[in-house]
Amino acid sequence: MSELAGYSPSFKRPAEIMRLRRKRARSEAGLGSGRSNSESSPGGGLSGVRRFSPGPLRGSESRAGGVKRRNPFANIENTYSSPRKRTTPECSPRVPIPALQELPSGCTEFPADWSLKTRLLFTSQLPFTWAEHLKAQEEAQGLSQHCRAAVSTLPHSIPEPRSSSELRCAFQQSLVYWQHPALPWLQLFPRIGAERRLAGKCATWAQDEALQQLLMSEWSVSFTSLYNLLRSRLCPYFYLCTYQFTVLFRAAGLAGSEGITALISPTTRGLREAMKMEGIEFTLPLLEERKRRNPGGSEPSPDGEQESEDGDGNPAQVNSDEDDDEDDGGFSWLEEMGVQDKIKKPDTISIKLCKEHSEVRLDHKPESVVLVKGTNTFTLLNFLINCKSVVAAAGAQAGLPPTLLAPAAFRGATMQTLKARSSNVKMQVQTGYRDQFSLEITGPVMPHSLHNLTLLLKSAQQGAFSTGLYTHEPTAVFNTDPRTQGECTKESVLQDLGGCGLHPETLQKLVEPAVLGKSALRQLDMNEYKYSWKS
Repeated sequence: MSELAGYSPSFKRPAEIMRLRRKRARSEAGLGSGRSNSESSPGGGLSGVRRFSPGPLRGSESRAGGVKRRNPFANIENTYSSPRKRTTPECSPRVPIPALQELPSGCTEFPADWSLKTRLLFTSQLPFTWAEHLKAQEEAQGLSQHCRAAVSTLPHSIPEPRSSSELRCAFQQSLVYWQHPALPWLQLFPRIGAERRLAGKCATWAQDEALQQLLMSEWSVSFTSLYNLLRSRLCPYFYLCTYQFTVLFRAAGLAGSEGITALISPTTRGLREAMKMEGIEFTLPLLEERKRRNPGGSEPSPDGEQESEDGDGNPAQVNSDEDDDEDDGGFSWLEEMGVQDKIKKPDTISIKLCKEHSEVRLDHKPESVVLVKGTNTFTLLNFLINCKSVVAAAGAQAGLPPTLLAPAAFRGATMQTLKARSSNVKMQVQTGYRDQFSLEITGPVMPHSLHNLTLLLKSAQQGAFSTGLYTHEPTAVFNTDPRTQGECTKESVLQDLGGCGLHPETLQKLVEPAVLGKSALRQLDMNEYKYSWKS
């Protein structure tokens, strides 16, 4: 192929090659050749491409000497030399952007996400230098604003965010949270699956029962303090993280519920049975939702527990005594048909074993999430304080009390801040390279922190950024709707929770009913001050 002048075997720039071919063909046609002699010319080796072209091709066409030829490279999209094709994938009409979610026009908010996040990754074409190297005064001001629950109102757009002291103070304020216990040498969130991360760390209390009792005593005081703040509506919500499950306590009025609620996930049959024995009434909301979708009741409950409705049409509370009654009289219909002697009935032990197997299959699954409401949450408080299973008996977490996380200060809590780190990378695009800026937030990111950060970025990044959200998976089901029939949000909820310390816009978002179900936000984008998301 050395005789082909200008031939490029890589075919990286076919448009340039075809331009030269067309130019040569026109010059030869101008000399009176009458028709293109490309098939006999030294450069005619390219005719082999045309010869094996299967039928007519769509695309641009060229004329040489009156003969109509089609460009075999018309559908190739790497023609950088064509000005009309110098478009980025984001705005090219040939490359459609996959929609994250079908949204109504003018969506200026995103749904509340009650799951815990372990990491947020914000990206933008504008730098995040305003989040770097806060001055001592700005850091102190941000901590003071958090303690005093000060509300920062930022403009719609900030032209010079790095020089905005108000923005930097508000950023510091949005990173603060409260935790108990707090040990500098141990990362106490997440607790589920943390055995490998905590292995080998110094745990002097593991073999000291007196020290373990002291830790649990202090933890009980902090837990009780948090619940009292919640009941007084001075703390909107908090999380209790054990090595086996996580509990979300929410104040009355949040997520559309009239009373205090507690969601537990994941649960096991043993935990549910222990709660029943303590007299804690609870429901399995995901199973009840499945039953509402199948009103005929033909689909059995995955938990093996019979679900019924009370006189008001609301789902009845789980009661183990009802199961025992059904075991005794579940086959009375055989006697009514007169075939009780012809059909062998399964014995009581077989029935219980089958039911236990169905209940165990539910363990550790999203459908095992338990909802406790009203005064039963106080019984749950006492149950968790006295329940030995909330503390590991062996392993790296042996003797370590559960982690309490809250947006407001409480007795025995330690002020902590989320970790923030900004960076800049070069991304290759069709026209070369462009800067891609990122801001990474790590730590236990609670719902109010996520919403506060998006409020700041909306102003600082001029309404354009993307967010990758990394969810602590056992808490994704906390987006389950806790409401039952007949419940509605009171008009005075915002006023009652006005002293809980949250930003008014954040509080207004958390008061709305949960809509994500057992899923959580995975991607959140803002473009021209409009949100889109993927869950």
